[in-house]
Amino acid sequence: MMTIDDMRDVTGLSREEVSQLAGHDHLADIAAALLGEYFMHMHKGASEVQRMICGDMREALRAGNLDHARVLFTTLQDFVEEYPETILSAAPA
Repeated sequence: MMTIDDMRDVTGLSREEVSQLAGHDHLADIAAALLGEYFMHMHKGASEVQRMICGDMREALRAGNLDHARVLFTTLQDFVEEYPETILSAAPA
């Protein structure tokens, strides 16, 4: 039987990234890991994950939740380091 750690390892996403997806979509970790797996195998899926992280970070800043915004910023930095193509897809045309 697969554990949540196994699922997270299969997605190619970090535990923090899977946790962020879980929080964004109000999902259990296992469901978020499956969603992450789906996104990471679809065209521009990494860009969609990046947009979710950025959107959640903006919401945290608007709500004055600086601690959560910092966590999301660190998650975003790690994600962009792993998937640098998301920087290009976020640039204005």
